[in-house]
Amino acid sequence: MSATPSSRAGLAPGQMAWWSARRRSLFRLISPVVLLLLWQGESKLGIVSTQKLPPPTEVWSTAILLITTNSPAYGTLQGAMLVSLERVAIGFGCGAAAGIGLAMITGLSRIGEHAVDPHMQMLRTLPLFGLIPVFIVWFGIGELPKVLLITIGTAVPLYVNTFAGIRSVDGKLAEVGQVLHLRRPELIWHVVLPGALPQMFVGLRLSLGAAWLSLVVAEQINANAGLGFMINQAEQFDRNDVIFVCLLVYCILGLLTDAVVRLLERRALAWRRGLLDR
Repeated sequence: MSATPSSRAGLAPGQMAWWSARRRSLFRLISPVVLLLLWQGESKLGIVSTQKLPPPTEVWSTAILLITTNSPAYGTLQGAMLVSLERVAIGFGCGAAAGIGLAMITGLSRIGEHAVDPHMQMLRTLPLFGLIPVFIVWFGIGELPKVLLITIGTAVPLYVNTFAGIRSVDGKLAEVGQVLHLRRPELIWHVVLPGALPQMFVGLRLSLGAAWLSLVVAEQINANAGLGFMINQAEQFDRNDVIFVCLLVYCILGLLTDAVVRLLERRALAWRRGLLDR
C-alpha cells in the first residue's frame, strides 16, 4: 500500500473526503485559467484585433466599470444579473416542476405516455426563436413570454431524462417491492425514484444549461433590463468589451449552478460508485 503523505496523516474519513473534493475543485479551475492565459497571450501577439476580441484585462476593466457606474445605456452589471437571475429562477422552477411531473405521468403509465409523450416530443423540436412572435401576439411583451420560453427550454431536457430514468429501473426491483407488499406510492418513493435519480440529475444539469440559453432568447423580447438587454445595447454601440463581460457572466453563472447540482448529485448518490471512484 502507498504511504500516506505526512500533511494528511491522521485525517478523519470526513476530512479526507473534504480534502479530496477541494482538490478536485481546484483541478477544475486549471483549464479555465489556462484558457485565460492563452487568450491574453493571443492579444499580446496581435493575432486577432483587440476591437474584435478584447483581451481579458480590458474585459476585466469594463466589468469593474459596469459594476461601479450606473450607465444610462446599460445600467449596472449587478442590476442586470439580478433581473436575469430572477427570470431564470422562475422559469427554471416552473419548467422543472412541469418536466418531472409529466415524466412521472408518462413513465409510470402507458396511457399517460400515449397521451402526453407525443406532445412533448413535438415541443422538443420547436425552435425557441420561432415561438417569439407567437408569444408576443398571445402574451404581449411583458415578463410572461420571457418566463414561458425559459420554462419550455427547461422542461424538455428534464422530462426526457427523467422519463428515461424511470423506464430504465430494473423490473426485478419492482417485483421485490411487490413481494414486500409495498403500496404503489411506497414503490415509487423507495424503488422508482432512487433508480431514476442518476438520469434525473443528468436532465437537471442539461436543463440548467438550457435555462441560460433560453434566457438569451427570451431577453430579445423588448427587454429593458437584464444581461440580454445589456448585450443588445452594447451591439448598437459597437462595444465588444461589454458583450464579452456579459458572456463571461453567463459562463460563470452556468458554472456555479452546475457546481451546485454536482454537489447535490454527490450527496444524493453517495451510495453509487462510478468508474473513477476507486
